[in-house]
Amino acid sequence: MAEGSIFKICSCHNELGRKLRGKCPKLHRPGGGWSPTHGRWAYQIELPQKADGGRRQLRRSSFDTRDDAANDLGTARSLLALAAGEHSVEVQIADLLAALKRGQPLPDRDLVARRVRAGVSASRAMPLADYLWQWHRSRKIETTTLRLYEGHIRNYLVPHLGHVPIDQLRIGHVQDMFDAIAERTTEVELARQSDDKQIRDSVKGARLVSGATMHRIRATLRKALNDAIRAHRLIEFNPAAHVELPSGKRPKARVWTAAAVAAWKATGARPSPVMVWTPQQAGQFLDYAETHDIMLYPLYALILHRGLRRGEAVGLRDADVDLDTGIAVISQQITTLGYAPVTKRVKSEAGDRTITLDTSTLTALRAHHARRARWQLVSGPDWPGAGLFFVKPDGHSWHPELVSERFEHLVADAGLPPIRLHDLRHCAASYLKAAGADMKDIQETLGHSSISITADTYTSVIQELETERAKAEAAAALIPRTRRRAS
Repeated sequence: MAEGSIFKICSCHNELGRKLRGKCPKLHRPGGGWSPTHGRWAYQIELPQKADGGRRQLRRSSFDTRDDAANDLGTARSLLALAAGEHSVEVQIADLLAALKRGQPLPDRDLVARRVRAGVSASRAMPLADYLWQWHRSRKIETTTLRLYEGHIRNYLVPHLGHVPIDQLRIGHVQDMFDAIAERTTEVELARQSDDKQIRDSVKGARLVSGATMHRIRATLRKALNDAIRAHRLIEFNPAAHVELPSGKRPKARVWTAAAVAAWKATGARPSPVMVWTPQQAGQFLDYAETHDIMLYPLYALILHRGLRRGEAVGLRDADVDLDTGIAVISQQITTLGYAPVTKRVKSEAGDRTITLDTSTLTALRAHHARRARWQLVSGPDWPGAGLFFVKPDGHSWHPELVSERFEHLVADAGLPPIRLHDLRHCAASYLKAAGADMKDIQETLGHSSISITADTYTSVIQELETERAKAEAAAALIPRTRRRAS
């Protein structure tokens, strides 16, 4: 590697008006040394050749002292030394130095060193978008989690932050992204409530981002940046870890009281994203489903009575159901990746559980089992079966999305206030609590990994309406009142 040289230049001109620069006679003392008063210090160093073989130099000037010039030259040499003899990296660092404008400081050596160690271009800052997609491709994790990361990167992180160099990403950038997401969500919510159909149509299909979703987006970014620190050493600080977000707590379930139903019929608005039927409404649904969709009625009854997730019910295997003892093992689920069904194990160790079937559910499942035997008898030996408990008459498995679609149609046709299929799970939790089950019982039935998830998500709304009223009445009765005669 070239050593470089240090010298003096000035801005004097000759009689033709041309700059003398390093040829000015005033730069030297009579003895040949550099003048202590005239000119400024400068240096030059030979850079590695360009990719096309052309020569080039780094020349920097206007230093007050020789030591200042020597220090800057030393930094330039240390930057070039980072290539450790690898020509392509030498060329990248030389490109970086050659692109410096007059007066611009040399690149930070530690920053360039991190890029070299990470195997990315030393001559330009890596945009966050490039890093995120590179990080995403390198992940060896469950497909559904990878798909979640992809959605966060594509829909939020790249549009808002992708242009920012990863080593220049700051807390303010990340905070601005979440502020913009929250502002857009508010705009969409207001537009959907507008009396102007054109305004409502303008946000059709627009995404609403909840506090919980923002926490998940931040978790994706935080994980990616943590890997940039630990595995790639591209950065030394994770701005995503220091951004403040709303709590993101799961919404509490609310019951469809008569007043809530009346308000919904008048405005179309739901009191909460998570709604629970009263036992009477749930019974009305099961009665309607039994007479209008006998194929899926037992699946819906199982979810409503025992709190299974949709994927767990669809993925329930024949071998996991014992109709004689009234026990079912929940160990497999069928979810979706995009629209494609994916069979996999349940979410966690806690999700791998054994549940006891109540008499009502057991009756529905036994009837379904007998009905399924008749389907197989009619179809003959070509009936495929699927090893699953819930199958269509042709023996093929149910698509999870179709199960949800048919549920929504049944709810609407039955004239019931709307809930999601997943809300049947909330109903099951609420009815268990109202029947006297404690949170630990509910946690184990639902397959939650932590009791805090159960406590945060599910409320005993039915018990609040029925049992808690008695407490309110007793408290009010303690306050003495003077009765007045009606005039």
